[in-house]
Amino acid sequence: MRKDIQVFDNVLQLIGKTPLIKLNKMTEDFKGDFYAKVEAFNPGHSSKDRIALHIIEEAERRGILTPGDTIIETTSGNTGFSIAMVSIIKGYKCILAVSSKSSADKIDMLKSMGAQVYVCPANVSADDPRSYYQVAKRLHNEIKGSIYINQYFNELNLDAHYHTTGPEIWEQTEGQITHLVACSGTGGTISGIAKYLKEQNPNVQVLGVDAYGSVLKKYHETREFDEKEIYPYRIEGLGKNLIPTATDFDLIDRFVKVKDEESAHTAREISRTEGLFVGYTSGAAMQALKQLNEEGVFKSTDKVVVVFPDHGSRYMSKVYSDQWMEAQGFFDRHTETAEKIQYVK
Repeated sequence: MRKDIQVFDNVLQLIGKTPLIKLNKMTEDFKGDFYAKVEAFNPGHSSKDRIALHIIEEAERRGILTPGDTIIETTSGNTGFSIAMVSIIKGYKCILAVSSKSSADKIDMLKSMGAQVYVCPANVSADDPRSYYQVAKRLHNEIKGSIYINQYFNELNLDAHYHTTGPEIWEQTEGQITHLVACSGTGGTISGIAKYLKEQNPNVQVLGVDAYGSVLKKYHETREFDEKEIYPYRIEGLGKNLIPTATDFDLIDRFVKVKDEESAHTAREISRTEGLFVGYTSGAAMQALKQLNEEGVFKSTDKVVVVFPDHGSRYMSKVYSDQWMEAQGFFDRHTETAEKIQYVK
């Protein structure tokens, strides 16, 4: 009797259903049980695979995308990689406006996926014509047969996680989750998951992670945009110098701010203690978890899920580079020191 071959039709069928992995060593002195939703297990190595596929397929369903069209997006790297991957399979051209804060690894990966990349200065205002927001808008206006995904202001960003990541976490914890800790950039991940979880149990606490130099935490607390909060910071894919409409601030219970240096060291610590090679933003999420634990937020009966958004391979020239860490002054106030490779001659 003939047996069917066990095979996926293409890489897009691997998106989602990422594992929930218990954190052990880093949380052994914490109250409660802690689990990481490890989004690096997506084929594009980040949570952004989910929104890329969802938004593009919805555009196809609405008839505004046809093969040969061009997809344009602003990205710190991960969304761009995911869009490029989906574009390859579905037959679209891909143009990406990228922040200069993105690591060289991310930019090289985008080029390797066939995307046309525009690298834009990071430390300019959102309405500056050189910003990656404005460059993407200009390209969209100039190129016929193009769509601009605009993840920061696209409700489908939130929708993707409402339909996938949220239900996955609920099912994986068998409804026992008490707290969600997730970084907020565009806000789609945290808002979409939060919407689903709070529909199941309104008592689930949603704790957002923001960066120093970003406006999100203060806006959440005051509903006022304060540009005085804005200054350069190094963490990618976290925080914003504008207010994304993809963020539903009413679903987030509170924000915690984290620093560049501590987040970088925590990312390295995750790799060395849990064996999970995760990115800079995952370090930020874990750093927030540490700070919340120090505040006494968690009880011994709590079940806490922290979202690790991407893979460490995207940061080899940054947080996993001793030279970069030294250049930032990140070894100055920590017991960890730059390690040198020894060559045997």
